[in-house]
Amino acid sequence: MFTLEEIVIICSGSSGGHAKLIIDALEKANRKIKGIIDNQRQPGERIYGYEVLGDEEYVKRNSIDTGIVGIGDNWKRKQAVKRVKEINPFFKFTVVIHPYTSIARGVTIGEGTVVMAGAIINSDAQIGEHCIVNTKSSIAHDCEIGDYVSISPSATLGGNVLVGVGSTVAMGANVIHAVTIGQHTVIGAGSTVLDDIEDYKVAYGTPAKAVKVRKEFDKYL
Repeated sequence: MFTLEEIVIICSGSSGGHAKLIIDALEKANRKIKGIIDNQRQPGERIYGYEVLGDEEYVKRNSIDTGIVGIGDNWKRKQAVKRVKEINPFFKFTVVIHPYTSIARGVTIGEGTVVMAGAIINSDAQIGEHCIVNTKSSIAHDCEIGDYVSISPSATLGGNVLVGVGSTVAMGANVIHAVTIGQHTVIGAGSTVLDDIEDYKVAYGTPAKAVKVRKEFDKYL
């Protein structure tokens, strides 16, 4: 069995960009990478010098027990987590934190979450499982971020913001303090959110308004 220090990155052939960011974060933090698990690439291929070991069944065959899902899309990330748990119920999803981040006292971060370079998470914020807190994003004090949420590059959340499961705050969006963003909702790039946004909505603009309905984990990228 591999040691807990040897991490596999579970990704999909079309999601290599996010996996590369995770590789960088792990390398900068001096953590060991065993290799890549990918259902769409051939064993022996390499990403930034790390070998594709095989598909998700490789996890079971080789008793791999620690890794991270490197898929940017919230729904696809959730499906990959589900498949891995079915293959190995004892699999440990690690937390990946780039060393060039600022994380304050009292912050909690759920398993499988990635915090990228330049991100700021302030006091007593709660980050759920399998989230992405992306490059140069900012989450202020006492925010609550649900599971499988993506906070995109340069997005900014004021204090006491709630973001529901499966939602996305896109690039450069700003959310004022004490706003609630519902589950499976997308806030468009560059938007300014001044009021609560309900579940299952796509909202954008300044101020942001809901413009259409979306289904649970609809594609947003």
